[in-house]
Amino acid sequence: MNVLAHSNRAILNPDKNPLLHWFLKKTFYAQFCAGENAAEVRRTIDGLKRIGFTGVILGYAREIVLSETQTRNLSACDAGPVAEECMRNEISPWAAGTLETVRLARPGDFVALKFSGAGRQALYALKNRLPPPKQLRAAIDEICKLAAERDVPLLFDAEQTAIQAGIDDWTLEYQRRYNTTPGHAIIYGTYQAYLKITPTTLGAHLAAAAKEGFTLGVKLVRGAYLGADPRHIIHDTKADTDAAYNGIAASLICRQWGSVLKAPEKEKDLSFPRVSILLGSHNLESVRRARAIRDSPASDRGTELAIAQLQGMADEVSCELVHAAGQKRKLEAEGFAGDVPKAYKYIVWGTTGECMKYLLRRAQENKDAVARTRSGRDAMWNEVKRRARSSFGLAA
Repeated sequence: MNVLAHSNRAILNPDKNPLLHWFLKKTFYAQFCAGENAAEVRRTIDGLKRIGFTGVILGYAREIVLSETQTRNLSACDAGPVAEECMRNEISPWAAGTLETVRLARPGDFVALKFSGAGRQALYALKNRLPPPKQLRAAIDEICKLAAERDVPLLFDAEQTAIQAGIDDWTLEYQRRYNTTPGHAIIYGTYQAYLKITPTTLGAHLAAAAKEGFTLGVKLVRGAYLGADPRHIIHDTKADTDAAYNGIAASLICRQWGSVLKAPEKEKDLSFPRVSILLGSHNLESVRRARAIRDSPASDRGTELAIAQLQGMADEVSCELVHAAGQKRKLEAEGFAGDVPKAYKYIVWGTTGECMKYLLRRAQENKDAVARTRSGRDAMWNEVKRRARSSFGLAA
């Protein structure tokens, strides 16, 4: 999979090799991706919503993951024929695909945006923490304007550490511009709990939102760039990552500073700002913790909260959320005033070739699939038993 994701040879490009395309489309692609065109994407989305999901997080798969050598040798590509080539072959296709993604999204959906897909100009500017170049800025502005008009929130995805600080800069700029409705974000930043620096980074962004009066959109994930990020910047153990994730999630849901997510040192008395939250997690314990906190008196019920898993992964977690939402909707009809979980699936679309780097990360994340098989099997068996009891009118 790694060779297919990074090779420049036509025979290893599924968009140019029909046999390879057929094999991947029927196997890995079908498991994790929404489709290669609008009709396929809509069928996938409709199927998920029929199951009971609130909506989807839809992303255009085009992206670039840099090697260390490529990171060192990046150039601005902002003058002469090379700039025209970047616009024609990199920025324009990315912008067109992302705009189409916003159009494909429906009310209640999110759209994920990955800046690296815009090519060399974007990567150079992000690596060096520069503002977006003129033509790229025009493309981003058009995307954000359409998303705001359609009220489709944009999730600015986290990427490898080499460019993440630049992404954070751009994210805050657009949050200041578009997140002006109290408690409702159009632009979200993504925060990876496996990075040791994340509580500090998020604390600084929350402080900026509090002082400047905008709503901070927060997508919280554990992290997906283990193969690209330097090991020393990542938590030493999984337990440390879990503690960071759960602590940050608790503070966000309650809108309170805590032992993990703290106010910046010089601003200890700063009030917690308005936030909109999307929790991306395959960890059943984390999801259950978040739901319990949401249902507790400490929660700020006015805060937008959605919970998501990747398409093709952690279906036992997703099914529990969908079932809980269905049960609470029934109670809501009888006057129940509690919170109904909002369950989402994250899916990407694009040609099979464009999806290869995304599929590679899914393969890396699934290396421990054998170890998870027992818990997944047990969860599915419990679900079968619960449905059987329900069908006979017995307590679930």
